[in-house]
Amino acid sequence: MSICTIFAGGRISTTDFINPREIREKSGLIICADSGLRIAESLGIVPDLIVGDFDSYTGELPEDVEIHRSIPEKDDTDTILAVRIALERGYREIQLYGGLGARFDHSFANIQTLIFAYEKGCEMTICDADNVLTLRGAGEYEFPCKNDWYFSIFALTEKAEIGELKGVKYPLENYEMTMGYPIGVSNEITADRAVLRINSGIVLIIKSKK
Repeated sequence: MSICTIFAGGRISTTDFINPREIREKSGLIICADSGLRIAESLGIVPDLIVGDFDSYTGELPEDVEIHRSIPEKDDTDTILAVRIALERGYREIQLYGGLGARFDHSFANIQTLIFAYEKGCEMTICDADNVLTLRGAGEYEFPCKNDWYFSIFALTEKAEIGELKGVKYPLENYEMTMGYPIGVSNEITADRAVLRINSGIVLIIKSKK
């Protein structure tokens, strides 16, 4: 199944890294969470669905677009509401734009949303011009080298057993990573690709532009 693209209301310094044509071609469903609609509008993208309490988007909503209104006094953020809808409609891959920005509380909430999606069997990625965030659990993964980008990994469970991390400036082998120490920050891929083998636990992978 194709992926679901979600636009949230976080600050994006530039949209140059987003290809609107690719978004339309690869997405089976495009959702805007409240003021994420502004990002979609700047790209000339009309969403399939808009969700939110509209406390941050005050413009006119487009016609002929499905709208799910919520109330401001709710447990779910607008972004996690959008994720819930994507999951309910069968999507198991989500690309989120505008999930980071000036408000760190919302950025952290969206990292928790990554965990929420992962626990539902969904691979979710958060992207902006300078960062790409995703989660990985037990298994072996490869990551191609991207020049001038850092490659950081952090334990999101109390412990994450790293069987091997190679092809990087600071390799690891049979290492117990913990939530309480950022051993994995600011690494770099030095080979054609990095190989990460996780024996147990969940790690947050952040690729950041230098």
